[in-house]
Amino acid sequence: MPQTVSSTTLTPEPLVRLENYFQQPYNLSVATARTCYSPRVVSPADVDKDEQARTQRDRIAESIYKAGHHTTIQHPTFQFVIEKISRQCIWSFLHAHPFYNSEQVSQRFVEVKPENFTVPPLEEPARTIYLDTVERQMQAYHRLAELVEPAVTTEYQRLFPHRELSEKRWQGAIKKRCQEVARYCLPVATHAHLYHTISGITLHRYWRLCQEFDTPLEQRLIVQKMVEEVCRIDEHFMVLAEDPIPLEQTLEYQAFEMLHQPLANGTGQKFVEEFDRELDGRTSKLVDYKVNGQATMAQAVRSVLGLPRERLGDAQAIGLVLNPATNPYLSDALTLTTLSKLTRTMVHPHFTFKKKLSHTADSQDQRHRMVPASRPILAGHVLADRPDYIVPALIQAAPEALAFYHRTMAMVWQAIARLLELGVAREFALYLLPNAFPIRFEESGDLLHFHHKWVQRLCYTAQEEIWNTCREEVLQVQERFPDIGRYLGAPCTLRSQARARPFCPEGDRFCGVAVWKLPVEEYQRLI
Repeated sequence: MPQTVSSTTLTPEPLVRLENYFQQPYNLSVATARTCYSPRVVSPADVDKDEQARTQRDRIAESIYKAGHHTTIQHPTFQFVIEKISRQCIWSFLHAHPFYNSEQVSQRFVEVKPENFTVPPLEEPARTIYLDTVERQMQAYHRLAELVEPAVTTEYQRLFPHRELSEKRWQGAIKKRCQEVARYCLPVATHAHLYHTISGITLHRYWRLCQEFDTPLEQRLIVQKMVEEVCRIDEHFMVLAEDPIPLEQTLEYQAFEMLHQPLANGTGQKFVEEFDRELDGRTSKLVDYKVNGQATMAQAVRSVLGLPRERLGDAQAIGLVLNPATNPYLSDALTLTTLSKLTRTMVHPHFTFKKKLSHTADSQDQRHRMVPASRPILAGHVLADRPDYIVPALIQAAPEALAFYHRTMAMVWQAIARLLELGVAREFALYLLPNAFPIRFEESGDLLHFHHKWVQRLCYTAQEEIWNTCREEVLQVQERFPDIGRYLGAPCTLRSQARARPFCPEGDRFCGVAVWKLPVEEYQRLI
């Protein structure tokens, strides 16, 4: 059984419950290993049938674990329910890798309750400062929703002139749009609850590296509880797990401490200024790509079909795959593109973007796990004496809300600075960061997975900030790769080209705009 966490803890502690799991996970992992070298399928019962079988089981388990043959540990799968976990921990740890599945409560659609936030272990007067600041952020959340409501109502009435806005369902739609921008002032300490499903090898990896930036204490608590839940149903499964690497021994900690030492004063500010300057006013800038992406993809199409160039030109080959009029998979709700031989040719064009998104928008962006990114250690980006935050378009359109928003952000940064002056660890002080805090990072991926992301997020019902980022990315791809770019657009655009009805599949969630009639450069929205 892995060692337990120290008494230093959070208030309230995260709650973790093992909801579903594969039976006999330890026996199963060894049975899969033995099956590789057996003339028949070896069952979990076979490896546990007697003392001799169990001795062989344990020897094989240790041997393949130490040799790094870990696909066998990937078969057992565990579904956890996690509650009272901070948004910061989810963003920094649980969703910062590709090998998981999560369904978490949405701040866009569910009103946040004022008592739902994580409190790190703080002494007075730091604890009082922290609690007072969170309370004011929660109050600001409700006040900001009130201040943007007139602008939201006006725009909603313009989009849907025939709807009776006094009806409960439309009032609910307006409220959700107000919550969408009001949440920008909430602290990243705000709680979420979710289903989180991982394989056995991911659980081992969690345990080994749970004490890394940005929330090592919270991560350790949560992973400890995951491990305890699994050990409760199978005492053998984690028996070979190595102890967590201490934070001070992680690569990121050592590099951070060496390069952010006192003689490097102003490093963070210089980075922020340099990064923003290189964006050239964009939220996402195309900084690298495969120069021959179109030609390579076209040749791949010919290779799949066994055709010479004279039979299928580049533009025709690309259109065969990317034009919804010829490719029915693109209008299919099930996303069949990773399984189709022809659509897999989209893996060859490749793009890298330099990006700047709010913490809350990036929490959605990182869910596109096949478009991976190198996200930052937040401590290296936060300037305690300089408020740094994203302002949503809707807040910019409401002067009173904008003024209130600026005052709220100034208050938050004053509190963070005060906590740091009192010697509070950055890990704990940064729980006060608002959802609006900018995440600056690089993101890369192939056309196959960017295509899925762009299409889904160009829908006008997507969160406005990630929608705008995808719009910028598509416009830049269209400029450099016109044979590819001409087929990029919102879901309704692809469905209209495929003649799939209704063009908009969202029902009551229809945005109110005939987006399928617009080129991407004309996409505009406020809510």
